[in-house]
Parts: sequence; structure tokens; C-alpha cells
Amino acid sequence: MDTEEIKIRTATLQDAEALLAIYRPYVEQTAITFEYEVPSVEEFRTRIQNTLKKYPYLVAEQEGRILGYAYAGPFHERAAYDWAVETSIYVNQEQKRCGIGGKLHHALENVLKEQGILNMNACIACPKTEDEYLTRNSLEFHGHLGYRPVGEFYQCGYKFRRWYNMIWMEKQIGEHKEEQDSPLTFPQVRDRIRKKYGIE
Repeated sequence: MDTEEIKIRTATLQDAEALLAIYRPYVEQTAITFEYEVPSVEEFRTRIQNTLKKYPYLVAEQEGRILGYAYAGPFHERAAYDWAVETSIYVNQEQKRCGIGGKLHHALENVLKEQGILNMNACIACPKTEDEYLTRNSLEFHGHLGYRPVGEFYQCGYKFRRWYNMIWMEKQIGEHKEEQDSPLTFPQVRDRIRKKYGIE
């Protein structure tokens, strides 16, 4: 696949059904997400809407077909954590290992830098032994992108009658200062990223 032909844009509420179609098999067939039930389209639409109030929610699209999506959310609700986010990336399972995830992450990181975010954190399910529901691919993917492991929780996630670990990985993308400006919201940088990165 030629990733140059893939367009990265901001998700809209009208994308909810297509994004949910990508997410559904992760819920039903994997332990990559610990969510048990597939959310409704309306619930997914609400998640997109709430995310975009403060953080980026991006989709990868080629010839009108959505291939994957990535978004950020709060790492923790308290104000001291405002410069850190938790990131998530999902790619159509038929299009994995084609460079889509890397392109989405690159765009997400650029947007977060424009907002003044300093730390990107990923909460990744990890098997003690790889099985049909979970491999270590996500850990390897994030490591390739420059994340480092910062903590592991053992047998904390239960799905498909099996126990899985959870690893936090972190990538620092900005300078930590004694006098730190407050981060901007995603709506505040929309015009800037449109001009600078072509993300509509």
C-alpha cells in the first residue's frame, strides 16, 4: 500500500459507524481492548464528540474508505496531569502492517506538540504467553515509535476466561520547564494544523 495516498483528517460524528466497524473485531475477537461489549453507534458518536472538545481524533482515509483512527484522551483528570495524554490507535485488521498506524501516530504526535502536550502514554494489554487473542505486537509497535516501558501491572485484566498484564509505555515529546505554559485545546489549534500539516 502506498501510504502517500492516505489522507489524515479530523474525525466527524458521521464517521462513527465506519470507526465502530473497525473497533468491533477488537472487542469481539481480541484482548487488545478490555471492553467486553461493542458500544452502540450513538455511544461511539458521543465518544468522538467528547474527545474533540479538547483532544485530537484523527482518521486515516484512502479514496473515501476509512482504514484506521487514532485519538488522545486525558491521562488523569487532575490539573497537574494536563500535559500528559493517553493515546489509542486502531487499524482495520485487514490493513495492518501497511504503515497506516505509523502514519496516524506521526500525525497525532504533531498535533499534540502543537497543543503543548509533553507526554504521550499508552496503556497496552500484554500476554504472559502469546495466544489467539493477544500478542506482543502493540508493545513492539510502540517501542518502534520511541515509547519506553514505565510500568507493568500483573494479571489485572480478565477477558475470554484468561488473565492478562497491562504495560504502560511513555514517549516524551516536549521540553519540561519550571514555568510551563498551559496546553491548548484541539479546537484552538485546528487552523494551525490545517495550514501546517494539511489535517482538515
